[in-house]
This record gives sequence, C-alpha cells and structure tokens, in this order.
Amino acid sequence: MRTNQHGPSRVSHDVQRSLSRIISELKDPRIGLMTSVTRCEVTKDLKECKCYISVLGDAEATMQGLVSARGFIRKQLASSLNLRNTPEIDFVLDSSIAYGVEMSRRIDEVIAQDQSKTEE
Repeated sequence: MRTNQHGPSRVSHDVQRSLSRIISELKDPRIGLMTSVTRCEVTKDLKECKCYISVLGDAEATMQGLVSARGFIRKQLASSLNLRNTPEIDFVLDSSIAYGVEMSRRIDEVIAQDQSKTEE
C-alpha cells in the first residue's frame, strides 16, 4: 500500500497560512503587531500541531494572548480548513529570526574590524 508522503507537509503549510491570517486578525492588545508564524508541524493523525511563533516586541505577553485565544483560533482554523480533525494547537516561541539578526550583526562587526585593520 502506498502512503502519501506529501500530505502532512501540505497540511502543515495550509495550517501555517491560515494561522498567520487568523493571528493577524486577532484584536487582543497583548498580541504584538509583528507576530508571525514561522513554521507549523502537524502530526499525521491531525490531532496536534506545533506552531512556531516569532515576535518582534513583548514575546511573553504575545504568547499569553495566543494561549488564551487558543480555542477561538482553533474554531477559526476549523472553519477555514476542511480537515478530518482540527488539531490542538501548541504555540512555541521561535527565536531563530532574532538569532539570525544577532549573528548578522556580529558578522558585520567582524567585517568592520577586519577592514579597519587592513586600512592601518
């Protein structure tokens, strides 16, 4: 029997896109304007979803707002996607973008120091 290997990744992508839209439309003041969904991982049985969130601003308040709105978000997700099961959403703070910005800043510092040494 052949299994569909692309199914979970396609569902994850659809869930990510829908969650991004739903989160951007939330009116909770705790949720920052610069909140983005960087990645979603949906289990094969569609029961659970890990949603990685990147926040520019107060990450703790944003995560509290998302956790408190979890039921509403799940309901909106169920109405926007036609899935056999609507997954339980677990929000995880993703610091990869902040890490990338910090590494880029450090690289720029090293390049600037190297250029100042070669100019002397």
